[in-house]
Amino acid sequence: MEEMKQKMATEHLYSGADLLIKCLENQGVELIFGYPGGSVLPLYDSLYDESIPNILTRHEQGAVHAAEGYAKATGKPGVVIVTSGPGATNVVTGIADAMIDSVPLVVITGQVTTPGIGKDAFQEADMLGITVPITKNNYQVRDIEELPRIVNEAFHIATTGRKGPVLIDLPKDITTLKANPKIDKPVHLESYQPTTTPSVLQVERLMGLLKKAKKPLLLVGGGVVAANGAEELRQFVNKYQLPTVSTLLGLGLLPHEDPNFLGMGGMHGTYAANMAMMEADLLINIGSRFDDRLACSPEAFAPHAKVAHIDVDPVEIGKIIKTDVPIVGDAKIALQQMLSIEIDAPNCEEWRELCDERKQKYPLKYERHEEIIKPQEVIEIVGRITKGQSYVVTDVGQHQMWVAQYYPFQFPKQLITSGGLGTMGYGIPAGVGVKFGKRDESVVVFVGDGGFQMTNQELAILNQHNLDIKFVLLNNQSLGMVRQWQEKFFNERRSQSVFHEQPDFMKMAEAYGIGSKKISAAGNLEKELQEAFAEPGPMLIEVMICNKEHVLPMIPAGMPNDQMLGVD
Repeated sequence: MEEMKQKMATEHLYSGADLLIKCLENQGVELIFGYPGGSVLPLYDSLYDESIPNILTRHEQGAVHAAEGYAKATGKPGVVIVTSGPGATNVVTGIADAMIDSVPLVVITGQVTTPGIGKDAFQEADMLGITVPITKNNYQVRDIEELPRIVNEAFHIATTGRKGPVLIDLPKDITTLKANPKIDKPVHLESYQPTTTPSVLQVERLMGLLKKAKKPLLLVGGGVVAANGAEELRQFVNKYQLPTVSTLLGLGLLPHEDPNFLGMGGMHGTYAANMAMMEADLLINIGSRFDDRLACSPEAFAPHAKVAHIDVDPVEIGKIIKTDVPIVGDAKIALQQMLSIEIDAPNCEEWRELCDERKQKYPLKYERHEEIIKPQEVIEIVGRITKGQSYVVTDVGQHQMWVAQYYPFQFPKQLITSGGLGTMGYGIPAGVGVKFGKRDESVVVFVGDGGFQMTNQELAILNQHNLDIKFVLLNNQSLGMVRQWQEKFFNERRSQSVFHEQPDFMKMAEAYGIGSKKISAAGNLEKELQEAFAEPGPMLIEVMICNKEHVLPMIPAGMPNDQMLGVD
């Protein structure tokens, strides 16, 4: 009888690996991006039955960028599982990228067995020490009974407050031990209680300043996107007819054609947007960090404005720009409060007319050429083909800025790009992640020839999972943005920024079994792009663009926002 009781008790125990999968199921995880290895073999054995599908990327960096793309497009946390040592260190770049762009991730790294930790065991890396500065929190599981608590806390921290990545380091022996702890444990962290509801008094103070303002301006960033506050933002802009500037990560919050939208501000922003920031008497920043690509010269930024800053992360308020009205809280809730407070609309008709006049008089422009393909025109044509409705993913560099300038964004979460870290190689795997999250939506990835050569191995995933993604490779045979800076600020000394030899990208597409088309002539550009986009299935469209084109306008680093090159 005693033996039977012991057997029954044993039958109800779960291995650490099975327990982790059950915890992920409990969190509603739809899929995992990952790469197996020795220390996570028990985990991958538990995944064999595919209760949660694992997307086998071709490199760990690809896995974490794919998880970022999935998370940015869906708002759900991306989940990554990789092995220890080099597998774990290969995700560090993506974790840092997610941290600075506030992307919710839970990254599970395998670790050597508990007795081997700290002894330089095979494939050991101190992931806690490595990731302290680039995660919201990190854990190492030392007790199988603690595994459910740690997983639940990790998801809670990743998805609340200012969202971001959390790492769980999991020793191999923990995955093979047996236990049956309660999985659905409530989370309560005394030391982590992010403020989401803003002070009503501060919001009232802001609205009082808005009522009196002659030159009010809204600045909106990724914090509004993360808070799902686009609808409230549009209501607020329309209610008071406020000129509005976006950061890179805020594009799509207002439709491209909205009469109140002045465009993207900052280093490669529009003249109207940058001049508005320089001349406003009230600047309301909702969900932007005032980073150096926006406030290029902080000491000369918005010199005439009272500044109100709404951010869920109190650390960001006052960090770069002196703030007169600090408001800590969720952007959506703040906008709801602002909408509930009735004030007389500000008397700023002359200001609106001035902003609109600048928008009309100094639009983004480029010189068209009958024989040379201009990248701006490629993006405009793709915008027309997709009717501005595609999810748009970019890598990093000149093409990223041209896309920000010339694609007609319509909705939030539409632009998926690496903002703060500027990670080359981001585009292809992020596009894969977006398509997994938005199976029924059109996904277009713009990538340069530099970034393409960093992570193109992820093209192998496309046919396996039937991912219909169109990749537009803008090939200027150089590291375009590096080359641009060398040409402008280093006496045209193009040191290691030009590719004198390149692979045949069409043959590469053929090797991966995907469609391909190379466009070299300007005469039939639109027709050839339409034909390429009409092809079913994944497609690599290589467009040979002008190798001397610069991204303009441009504010030189450290200069005030009104010192723009490329504006007549």
